[in-house]
Amino acid sequence: MTLLHTLTHPGVSLEGAIFERQAVRAIILRDRDILLLYTRRYDDYSFPGGGLDAGEDPIDGLRRELLEETGAANVTVERYVGYLDEYRPPLKSGYDVLFMRSHFYRCHVDGGLGATSPEAYEVANGMVPRWIDIDAAIEHNERILGTKPAHMGLSIARETWMLRYALAMMAAGAAPA
Repeated sequence: MTLLHTLTHPGVSLEGAIFERQAVRAIILRDRDILLLYTRRYDDYSFPGGGLDAGEDPIDGLRRELLEETGAANVTVERYVGYLDEYRPPLKSGYDVLFMRSHFYRCHVDGGLGATSPEAYEVANGMVPRWIDIDAAIEHNERILGTKPAHMGLSIARETWMLRYALAMMAAGAAPA
């Protein structure tokens, strides 16, 4: 496993009670297009994936998340790319820090995307899967980062960093495949 990057959100102290969350996320490319989730509420793009359930196998969790969020049923997990650590404000009372480790996998989707089965908050936020040119996604997220509304979380920093990483690997001829 390779640590790709660490983000510590402003105002977060690494002292105190830490709640840990493991997440899995997919990098799915078709030429220069990348499959991402567009969220209307925040007007941003993010990688499909999410938190693992207790005891859940990461590959099983990734396939579950891809089916729920993108409708992708025929997923091949090609290889592990690495992980990104993040220290964020806590989501649960009784904790001082949320530590999230996002594991990224290069995946391939055969066929089209089917019906999604998003969670209630994803529906409320207007989250939909979209194929988009990777440069356009980075440019879009960077613009949003520059004008980030107060109601928006900081996960866009993680997503944009990882989009730049995937683009750099593509440019080096070593697309995260």
